[in-house]
Amino acid sequence: MLASFLLSLREGIEAALIIGILLGALRQMKREEFVSTVWFGTLSAAIISLLAAILLTTLGLEMEDPGEAIFEGFTMLLAAGLLTWMIFWMSRTARTLKSDIESSVQRASQVGKRALFFVAFIAVLREGIELALFLTASVFASDALQATLGAILGLGTAILLGWTIFASTVRLDLRRFFQVTGFLLILFAAGLVAHSVHEFNEVGWVPAVIEHVWDVNTFINEDSTFGLLLQALFGYNGNPSLTEVFAYAVYFVAIFFGLRMANRPKPVTANQQA
Repeated sequence: MLASFLLSLREGIEAALIIGILLGALRQMKREEFVSTVWFGTLSAAIISLLAAILLTTLGLEMEDPGEAIFEGFTMLLAAGLLTWMIFWMSRTARTLKSDIESSVQRASQVGKRALFFVAFIAVLREGIELALFLTASVFASDALQATLGAILGLGTAILLGWTIFASTVRLDLRRFFQVTGFLLILFAAGLVAHSVHEFNEVGWVPAVIEHVWDVNTFINEDSTFGLLLQALFGYNGNPSLTEVFAYAVYFVAIFFGLRMANRPKPVTANQQA
């Protein structure tokens, strides 16, 4: 439940920020007649995202092995890839997100309602489809009831925080918020990669090399409440294979150094100094 809560909170905050910036830009331009268009685009994207989540989860749960293991493995791998892209994208564009969206709104409002509808629709749909895929992977790692409850709580909290940010003087430190949740999501994505390798081990697509590198189920059983929480949040496995451990470590190290390189200040050239 904690994993789906965190994912829903993160995606919900991003969607709330986008909607808030869209509405704020329209009010600044005194184009309130387009407000209903933004909400219509948002609602349409939310409905499609919900249907996508239901379809993906139902499809995966109705399968039987080895098809189920293969589907879960690819779903988790795809979710991890999208999470990685999202973390890098937010790290790169967080500072200019507001100005970029406001520029898009200004251009779209000059064209008409249809263009503004698609600005809101596409922005929210991207967040919604990502969340649908993440929640599907979370269902496979835990169970449908916990994932659904976590998603509802996460989205509800995101809506409350989003409304508070734009309707009052309370300010959320978004930079710190995205730093903290970004680190937790890196761990979650690494767990998804390791879990996908575990599924591929089971169907023989990826060799285990060493079936059980260690076995700590005596101390933290993966079937216990705490073990299931760690499994859903960080991909915990009490007796992982060597390729699972290798995949987890390689992903974590790669994204750590990737973020450091992406956030490295660009050198100032002679032309820029002049």
